[in-house]
Amino acid sequence: MAGSPAGPEIERLIQLLAKLPGLGPRSARRAALALLKKRETLMEPLASAMAGAAAAIKTCATCGNLDTVEPCVICRDARRDPHVICVVEDVADLWALERAGVFRGRYHVLGGALSALDGVTPEKLNLPTLLERVRAGINEVVLAMNATVEGQSTAHYLMDALEPSGVRVTRLAHGVPVGGELDYLDEGTLNAAFKARRQM
Repeated sequence: MAGSPAGPEIERLIQLLAKLPGLGPRSARRAALALLKKRETLMEPLASAMAGAAAAIKTCATCGNLDTVEPCVICRDARRDPHVICVVEDVADLWALERAGVFRGRYHVLGGALSALDGVTPEKLNLPTLLERVRAGINEVVLAMNATVEGQSTAHYLMDALEPSGVRVTRLAHGVPVGGELDYLDEGTLNAAFKARRQM
């Protein structure tokens, strides 16, 4: 069996790149080669940016968003409606909704979706903080779960958990395809889904 054509540092770079979503071993090798060929203009600035982000990024204790300030910019924004919370599975979903500009309330990131196969139980999600926020004076909770089996199971679980509070619970409607994930949808589809949300 032939050995590696590159040293251990390059192999480690390839292995780490291969762990990124959408990059397999082949794509990771190509990406590593592109970085190595442009060390001064691409690799070194990227390494610096990554080190800076790793040191500065925090998880917002209020909503679960990622930002450099605590609480995050969205939670600090006085122009947003503090009485409406949009619950999403992941920060990528929050960012997708923000790109679309369809929501002007606050967010809550669960940190995943319920999944018996993956061992994700309610205790592993950011649920207690959500319930605390609802008790503090929320009028509406928008469930923006991915249209997957796990996402819909999570939405039903949240409906049951929120029912005793008496808060109005809505969910995204038209435009989100079954099996679709928010991060991959275009802004028009997200806009339509938000406008057509309905009471659960």
